[in-house]
Amino acid sequence: MDPFESFKAAQKQGWAHFAPLEAITTATAARLVKRAAIHAGQRVLDVACGTGVVSITAARLGARVTGLDLTPELLERARENSRIAGVEIDWQEGDVEKIPFGDAAFDAVLSQYGHIFAPRHEVAIAEMLRVLKPGGTIAFSTWPPELFVGRMFALVSSYMPPPPPGVSPPPQWGDPNIVRQRLGTTVRDIVFDRATMLVAALSPQHHRAVTERTAGPMVKLVESLKASDPAKLAAFRREYDALAAEYFEENILRQDYLITRATKI
Repeated sequence: MDPFESFKAAQKQGWAHFAPLEAITTATAARLVKRAAIHAGQRVLDVACGTGVVSITAARLGARVTGLDLTPELLERARENSRIAGVEIDWQEGDVEKIPFGDAAFDAVLSQYGHIFAPRHEVAIAEMLRVLKPGGTIAFSTWPPELFVGRMFALVSSYMPPPPPGVSPPPQWGDPNIVRQRLGTTVRDIVFDRATMLVAALSPQHHRAVTERTAGPMVKLVESLKASDPAKLAAFRREYDALAAEYFEENILRQDYLITRATKI
């Protein structure tokens, strides 16, 4: 199998367990939709939509929304969420590196912590911009490499086999300088905003236990080390708990993130 396809197949399996985390991403979805100035009548694509929190938020404003995700289990949850909310959304199983729509099909393209996991950043952003109309808005939320979630992904990566050559670390999407380079000359009016996700937990260890069951890379790492190297798994858990403790106070884990918005030329 092509190494990138194999990489994405493993991601697809790992992220199948994400649904319990949707509650902590619901408020941040509203912030992203507001920053993107989504309004009624727009055609909106939510890339790597997961359980649909961004899609549903936009649809409740009257936008015509398509949600695209690689993982069928998450789309099943998204369909149920949209049914409960009473909104119509076009849910599609698909890959951000091969978006199944024509050029300039959408007024806005959004992604909340999703497109960053595409192995080839240059392919993903080219596809997102390809399907966006001139004058349309691209907006996404990402994790800065120097803050908790970015550092957490770097820690996870240090315990895993190296990815195929050419795979970009997801937290690079949280560096404004890198984002500017990747968007290049195809956009104007780039705006960066900082925001914070506050995650309730009884302890850093409780937070880690939830993340081990839900976050794709953590799921795959724990599965692998449980079987092959329990001592290494214990060492990873100690490092994770120490990292989380730096951001933990009064039963809240602080997770700061970056919102990028730009207009396609």
